Amino acid sequence: MKELKLEERLILPADFKPDLGGISEVRRKVLELAGSVEGTGVIIKVNSALRACGYSLIKELHDRGVKVMADLKLVDIAETMETDALIIAEYAPELLTVMCCAGIEGMRRVRYGVLSEMEVLGVTVLTSLNEEDCQAIFTCSTKAGVLRFARMAQLAGLNGLVLSPAELEVVRDRPELALTFNTPAIRPAWSVFVGGDDQNQNRVMTPAKAIEAGADRIVVGRPILGAKPNDKGLPNSPREAVERTIAEIAEGLTICEGRR
Repeated sequence: MKELKLEERLILPADFKPDLGGISEVRRKVLELAGSVEGTGVIIKVNSALRACGYSLIKELHDRGVKVMADLKLVDIAETMETDALIIAEYAPELLTVMCCAGIEGMRRVRYGVLSEMEVLGVTVLTSLNEEDCQAIFTCSTKAGVLRFARMAQLAGLNGLVLSPAELEVVRDRPELALTFNTPAIRPAWSVFVGGDDQNQNRVMTPAKAIEAGADRIVVGRPILGAKPNDKGLPNSPREAVERTIAEIAEGLTICEGRR
């Protein structure tokens, strides 16, 4: 499995809703964010913006010196997923996501349709879903669903999974799963969002705890995107928020090393 640099363990989502400026304003905000964290080595995640602005946005981000996660969550019949993979391969994002529920053949077509150096990650159970949702959709618990999808992703030859930190315990100690674990629903210890006030996430953890639990990469959004000048001891900019979050990742890695 790929050896990750410290800064490569942080994924920053560029999730901006269009306002009066429309799609052009979304593009501007994505590129402005990339400029604000240029040189830090973190990965920028784009999904809605990528669909709206086109895959050329990946090149624009690369031109600004940042790595890209194309969070397209591909799901369709296997033939269409292969076509999607062949098209996205020309733009060479470092990471690409597919939905595990698309099935083994669809995921396999994507894995072998893109460049070998591109990592394909299978999205398991969305972090917005709770136990009741998971039972209604997949007729099983979140942990059982994640493990089922993890095994499918492994059979399809994927490189990693996207899963809640709460489900890391069911996959981390299984040697048959040669996959990276990439976790959204992360809130830094300094964040004002750590109290359960984010209605879009149900299974949340801090960066250090997620790394301790077995995460390889973490996704941190609103606490970093919303960083602005203040007098409350919080980060004063997205760049400072990135640096403080990376420090928390390092803390988790140090604890992991101490256990070996």
